[in-house]
Amino acid sequence: MTTTQWTADILLTRYDEVRSHTERLAAPLSPEDQTVQSMPDVSPTKWHRAHVTWFFETFVLADNEAGFAPFQDQYWFLFNSYYEAVGPRYNRAERGVISRPGAHDVGVYRGNVDDRMRDLVAGLDQGTIDKLAGTIELGFHHEQQHQELLLMDIKHVLSLNPLRPTYAGAPAAPTTAGPLGWVDVEGGLVEIGHREAGFSFDNELPLHQVWLEPFRLADRLVTNGEWLEFMADGGYRRPELWLSDGWAQVKAHGWAAPFYWTQADGVWFEHTLHGTFPVDPGLPVSHVSHYEADAYATWAGKRLPTEAEWEHAVRVDTGDTHPAGNLADTETWHPRAAGASTGHLRQVYGDCWEWTSSAYLPYPGFHPAPGAIGEYNGKFMSNQIVLRGGCALTPPGHARASYRNFFPPGARWALSGVRLADGVSRLGPSRLAALAPQDKRGARTSTAEEGA
Repeated sequence: MTTTQWTADILLTRYDEVRSHTERLAAPLSPEDQTVQSMPDVSPTKWHRAHVTWFFETFVLADNEAGFAPFQDQYWFLFNSYYEAVGPRYNRAERGVISRPGAHDVGVYRGNVDDRMRDLVAGLDQGTIDKLAGTIELGFHHEQQHQELLLMDIKHVLSLNPLRPTYAGAPAAPTTAGPLGWVDVEGGLVEIGHREAGFSFDNELPLHQVWLEPFRLADRLVTNGEWLEFMADGGYRRPELWLSDGWAQVKAHGWAAPFYWTQADGVWFEHTLHGTFPVDPGLPVSHVSHYEADAYATWAGKRLPTEAEWEHAVRVDTGDTHPAGNLADTETWHPRAAGASTGHLRQVYGDCWEWTSSAYLPYPGFHPAPGAIGEYNGKFMSNQIVLRGGCALTPPGHARASYRNFFPPGARWALSGVRLADGVSRLGPSRLAALAPQDKRGARTSTAEEGA
């Protein structure tokens, strides 16, 4: 959905901005870096660069370029991600074995499609621009999503190298997050979904009403220091804190700390895009799964917010002001400490994507778009959990109150963190209420109860 009034000049300017930014993100990486696939969830950098190019070639040029012919026939097979209506696709888990085309050849492909896109858009009349602008704009936002994924993926690739190579940036000076406080929200019958001017994905629509009981939201994210308390209290060894599927993951994979944490000589270290350093207690904990987030919330005597609670609280507290925070434009490439309490929600946009308790499902009245484009979001509305807010790798244009990110509950490689909620949700009280009194961990007054 878009309300932007596009012209050829505006479209081309935006096109060049988005496309050149992808190349800037890839520039610090060698051709070898860009070829590695370190696990099935990770795609090689050169694949990201090629796939977003394939998107413009497939969904814009193919139906609108005179005498269209694909740049290379097999690229449509290699760089299709999940669009079954377009045709067969290469196995996602084996993208790293494709040594050719190399990173340079992918750049040639990008240049070819860029030239053709510029020629096409420059020659369109306004009526045709109005017709195609929605798909082209979707391509912009699609590429920005892959810019974020490119950074998440290369972080994992570099983490496996014993030389501990860096991507970019530098660690922040050690800081403190300040005490955790709470923001009370009245609840009631509220509207959820995209309502502002500008672009939104189809999964943010339609605008609809939800009933919320009164609740409160923690004013900042959970910190590394608080997570260390959870670990010291046996958080990864106590099955009563965990959802059944989560405990199965703990046992199957030996989880004992967040994803990028390693221990040496009794000291915990964290891998980041700017190197590997001792864990900073004041920074938000990151790279934890939904299962870990839920277990921590249970241990703290709290819960995770629903996505409707998160969105409504943010709108009430921020007044729908322009989203700002530690997003990708700051180029910190890592979460930062929350700083002093302001009486309002901190770290709403940026730092870490925030797990909610909500399954990723269609809003009432949702209908996927016709054709292959309709596969963009709707087909994934099963076995996924919604995250809100954005992270330090998220393009600023993807931070808004209604934006719905989603990952499987066991995913840890995404830059995800935890914000606590309190009060009765529509799903009922915290699972903690079912535990024996001696098992409860709700007395952490130094953090989770502060500001009550």
